[in-house]
Amino acid sequence: MSTVAVIPARGGSKGIPRKNMRLMGGKPLIAYAIENALRCDYIDEVIVSSDSEEILSFAATYEGVTPLNRDSALAQDAVTLDPVIYDAVVRREQELGHEFEIVVTLQPTSPLLTVETLSKALEEFAASDLDTMVSSVNAPHLSWTKDDTGKTVPNYKERLNRQLLPPDYHETGAFVIARRGIVTKDTRFGDRVGVYEVPEVESTDIDTKQDWIVCESLLARKKIAFRVDGYGQLGLGHIYRALTLAYELIEHEVVFICDSSHREGIDKLRSAFMPVVEIASDEELFAWADENKPDVFVNDCLDTTEEYVKRIKRSAGRFVTFEDLGSGARYADAVINAIYEGEVPHHNTYTGKRYVALRDEFLIAHPSEYHGDVKKILVMFGGTDPLNLSKRVYDFACKTNANDPAYAFDFLLGPGYKGELEMDLAHGISISRNVARVSDHMRDADLAFSSQGRTTYELASMGVPTIVLAQNERETLHTFAQMDNGFINLGLGNRVSDEDLASTFNWLVGAKSVRREMHNPVFDSLAPTVPT
Repeated sequence: MSTVAVIPARGGSKGIPRKNMRLMGGKPLIAYAIENALRCDYIDEVIVSSDSEEILSFAATYEGVTPLNRDSALAQDAVTLDPVIYDAVVRREQELGHEFEIVVTLQPTSPLLTVETLSKALEEFAASDLDTMVSSVNAPHLSWTKDDTGKTVPNYKERLNRQLLPPDYHETGAFVIARRGIVTKDTRFGDRVGVYEVPEVESTDIDTKQDWIVCESLLARKKIAFRVDGYGQLGLGHIYRALTLAYELIEHEVVFICDSSHREGIDKLRSAFMPVVEIASDEELFAWADENKPDVFVNDCLDTTEEYVKRIKRSAGRFVTFEDLGSGARYADAVINAIYEGEVPHHNTYTGKRYVALRDEFLIAHPSEYHGDVKKILVMFGGTDPLNLSKRVYDFACKTNANDPAYAFDFLLGPGYKGELEMDLAHGISISRNVARVSDHMRDADLAFSSQGRTTYELASMGVPTIVLAQNERETLHTFAQMDNGFINLGLGNRVSDEDLASTFNWLVGAKSVRREMHNPVFDSLAPTVPT
């Protein structure tokens, strides 16, 4: 079918002066409609109808676009689009000597519309018996109106949650598709009218300055991919960090890519309603990157190789990696090693506590209060606790409180913890699993036992003096968990004897002046620094 797209674009606009030619995301607003029309395989002819010499001159720079000077009588505020579209179609048909079969009105004020959506709408329209199809967004709401008497009345029969309300289609203004025989100077709507539901993100029609701000923000969205895993031996710390960053990137399109064999991390991400792509190999990852071309690729899987980083960078705009000590780190655009201190190994590396990604609950939480006497002890060894250090401390707690429950031991077990610990309130032992707000437990603690990963930053932000046992050799390289940040570091957990554990605890409980020094919240006056 012969299809013409008419883009009506007046030069004057009172709400946003010179709207159609103002730069939106680096190019004139009207450019989005022109380029969509030219890229759409279902459109044969593209016309720009305008009373503006500037707009017509710009349209003429595109090969395949016919600029038509609109009569001033058709450029008045009170004139609807029907005679404008009819005028453009008839004039072009006379020039070509044949009539079109389908007429598309393509508004220049919908820059978020994609060519994919436009193409699908035209394909669906061509296969239908509709006279007219209108772009719309389904936006059901509990709304009200006034009846003939002026009384305020509901537009619904029953109050329901939004997702249960019947469809309520609002025209987006992006496009109107019509059979040529329907298009006259008075209308583009026949008897059989259908709606084409466009994605909500493509639905904004620029009419006000607020609309402009929204569109410009959405056009600046980046596609950000997090390559991250969580499982027993590794723990879930990388998953939690990636989630923390994703929550702060609401204005961007975020996706997580995970090894399909590591279900603990995938389950956590999906329980947070995050989109997850499962892969079985690096080759599948490379294929995904080639197809989707993320603007930023965030690798939170520890060490990389030179080959891996260079392969991803063939498809990704930027490559960011966390805690990367591998040979590929030097080829990344940025390496974030917050958990390490000291000399920077590469020019692209950012080390130290300034680059910690604290979860938002810790940014608003009140630190713990210092008490001279230790009453409540927090025990938390991460989401999976691969060395089962929780059981070590649990046995110590049972022995310590066997006769006189002098302390309240508060055990927090992660979603991937496989051990079995029993609640024993009579001996001061409470157990919680997968708690929603860890900061509440930290705020009440006088002292803590923890592993040497990212949890140490959270404890430091809450000012909780902590005895640290590392889960693996790599954790022992993390230099943050030291006395000046509020920690007694005992090293690798499976090398710490029961006697050392007990003696360290008893010493710290009695050393009130030491605990007072350790209690100082580390991040109180630390301004965040973001690499650019």
